[in-house]
Amino acid sequence: MPPLQLGFLLVLSWLGAGAAPAGTYLCSSPALNETAVCASVRSLPDRFICYLSPSTVSNLSRDDTLSLDQRISKSCTLNTTLGRIKGKGAASSLTTEELQVVSSLVRNVDHFTPPMLRVLGRIAVGLSVSDIENKISGEDLRASIPTLGKVRGWNADQSSAIINKLLSSGYQISSGQSLAKLGSLVSGLRSSTLRSLPPEEILEAIKLPEFVQQIEALPSPLKRILVEKISSSVGNPADLVKLTPAALATYIPKSLLIFEDEKLNIEDLNSKMWTREQAAMFFRTFRLSQSVLRGFTCAVANEMEPEKAQELAKVMKRKNVKLGADQLSCLVKMVTLRGIPKDLDSYPKDLLLFLSPSDYAATGSCKQYFANVGKANLDLLQRESSERQQLLLEALTCLKIPGTQVNKENAKILGRLVCDLGEEYIRSSAGTLLKELSQCESFLPDQEEAIRSVISSGNTTFGTPQVWSASTLNELTGLIPVLDHSIWQKVPKNVLTLWLKNFARDSRLSRAQLATIVEELLPSRQKRDVGCPDDLRITEEVLNDDLMPIYYTPEELRACLKNVSLKNDFPHILTYPFSNEQLAVLKEKLDETYPDGYPDSLLPRLGLLASLITAEDISKWKITSADMLAALLELDLQDEQAASVISRYVALGNPLNATALDAINKKYLCVLNETLLNMIDPNSLKLASLDPSACSQLTKNILYVKAKRAFSDQHYLRSYYTLIEPYLGGAPGVDIKSLSKDNVNMNVDTLVNLRRDALMSLTPTEVKDLLGINLPGLSNWRNRSPIQEWAQRQKQTELDKLGVGLTGGTQEGYMNVVPPKFQPPSSAPLGTVAMMLHLLPALLLSFLMMSIWS
Repeated sequence: MPPLQLGFLLVLSWLGAGAAPAGTYLCSSPALNETAVCASVRSLPDRFICYLSPSTVSNLSRDDTLSLDQRISKSCTLNTTLGRIKGKGAASSLTTEELQVVSSLVRNVDHFTPPMLRVLGRIAVGLSVSDIENKISGEDLRASIPTLGKVRGWNADQSSAIINKLLSSGYQISSGQSLAKLGSLVSGLRSSTLRSLPPEEILEAIKLPEFVQQIEALPSPLKRILVEKISSSVGNPADLVKLTPAALATYIPKSLLIFEDEKLNIEDLNSKMWTREQAAMFFRTFRLSQSVLRGFTCAVANEMEPEKAQELAKVMKRKNVKLGADQLSCLVKMVTLRGIPKDLDSYPKDLLLFLSPSDYAATGSCKQYFANVGKANLDLLQRESSERQQLLLEALTCLKIPGTQVNKENAKILGRLVCDLGEEYIRSSAGTLLKELSQCESFLPDQEEAIRSVISSGNTTFGTPQVWSASTLNELTGLIPVLDHSIWQKVPKNVLTLWLKNFARDSRLSRAQLATIVEELLPSRQKRDVGCPDDLRITEEVLNDDLMPIYYTPEELRACLKNVSLKNDFPHILTYPFSNEQLAVLKEKLDETYPDGYPDSLLPRLGLLASLITAEDISKWKITSADMLAALLELDLQDEQAASVISRYVALGNPLNATALDAINKKYLCVLNETLLNMIDPNSLKLASLDPSACSQLTKNILYVKAKRAFSDQHYLRSYYTLIEPYLGGAPGVDIKSLSKDNVNMNVDTLVNLRRDALMSLTPTEVKDLLGINLPGLSNWRNRSPIQEWAQRQKQTELDKLGVGLTGGTQEGYMNVVPPKFQPPSSAPLGTVAMMLHLLPALLLSFLMMSIWS
């Protein structure tokens, strides 16, 4: 039983025992009984204080509120796990229940003075934006900075409201000390305010521990600005690494991390976490910490002996370094260059995905091999790829699985490989596979149907849906997205409600998936045109209940929202798992409340409502900063919506700078049109990391030209290839040919995604020089486009020298002619057809003459 639920029952037990003497009373939740049992706040034992519900503290006097605040601060730790006693965990952001309690407490106070805010302490996080704007004077707010700056858990609206009021009341950030003095409130700064500060003030602030400890909680755009300020004042990468706080390290652009002849303190480097792309810039020189090891690339293959590669791989396992598929594919070639090692268990498990059971024979049995593979990150291999399918076939053969029935022991050995089993295995194995299947990220349609069939049958340890409990649903969390109405309608409604209340917040389900369950719980009352029933009136208690969606049909929600102001409640109720129909009702209310466009503070918190936003809505938004753009693009937008958001941002005069590009790059780089792409300043690419690999050829071409210009002054450095590689899909043949002289060990995936004309212009020797150690991987493409077409243009004798089995090339004394793709006569204009027929004799004569000369 969750701690809060258990603690609340203890409170009820104590109250029911008549332990409360006469005195000042807490009016309790109606859950106690209809007459509302009351108990003295002073006599309630401290061990129960941490488990109070919002309704039990909603009607306290001012003095009793302050008294209770002090006892909560002394006895409880407000954090993400309810019911923890002080000292049992670090404070963190508040859960919904905790926020409801502290909000109910501060609501009992009409005016907040500095002494009162000091008494409130951590409980001040319950202040609403309205409280901040109307119940605290600017002078009192300035005097309370030391108190409020120590409070943890402010949301974006609260911290922004406090900062805006501070600045408008005369508070000035004139030094690093005054910036650091803001404490946890610093996250409320606007990016424009932080950008306006001199770099010297930032350098002063990052040397102060009280400021550094707040950096982790800052929004990404503010972190990026801090790095820009630091880097603008630092002359070399060694000093940049030394001065940048650890929480900002991953925001340093990789182009600023090129160490050629720089002397760097290894401890400065290894004391910070780095992204894979950053670490690749200095991997050649420094190979110690876990995050630095993530920077391994094939570009260093020519500089490392096989023994060193084996030693490196073993260190990676000991330090639990996570590598990508391209890194592992290259590393396995280096490790096995002089034969298969006999101690493969000393290497990362993910490396085994790129070997076979026969390679493992000297280390152990095939069963042991697949037990390790089952624990590896199978998603490194694409779903339904030939390599992944081959692994599954070899596993089934090794385990000697008869037919399509898998027992528990074999299911455990298969591990993540279970995710690839066909529907016939799922049906035949009954409930044996459910535990492993619940760990899978996604399923094919026939797998989903099989899972539903098995669960509906009741022939599992869980029984039929009619006998499920909330704990059963918790065990099935990973499979909940697969369940449909035919199953949900059989689950007792009280079980669904209990699960939503006690377990749903800790599950990995999205709000959209939770909304599917909420739809099953919606009242089945008939549609009616009457007003809002008395028992469904929307009160403050209802608005603070995240189970609010299950109480109303869409029609009742519409009726009950009339004449109810939600201005202060939209941000938090939009986090509730409303159904699509209910969301449509909320959008009607939102449009009615804000006919001229939604307020800036609400835009990033639209949540699931974002799916209903139109281009007309977006045209009214004031997207005036890159951090606002970044926050909006974090919403689950369709490409068309994202394009409208980006266009609105640019239309308001905002630049596509590094902060904006990084925000766009995550999901929406490919929606930029030619006009927007041409607006990008090449220098911005030095500070942003873009990946246009999935975009149109036009996008790749434009960005390559800009990237080449951005990194032109680093063309002579060994790190140049790491910088330019993401943009090579738009490079012309002459530039690719030039790279073939630089021992870059290009990935095969990069090669096959080059511009078609660039790829076709390469000779076999140039391809060999480009791929280096990755050349054997080209054999997997010998029957696939575009390598098949490229091979047809080469001499077979040159292809044979590659030693990877490519065929289809031109034989000596012959030439391959790739026939032009003319339009069919039926659709071609008559003039075009006549011209083709007129030229045909000349074309045939040219072909015969070329054959004779060859």
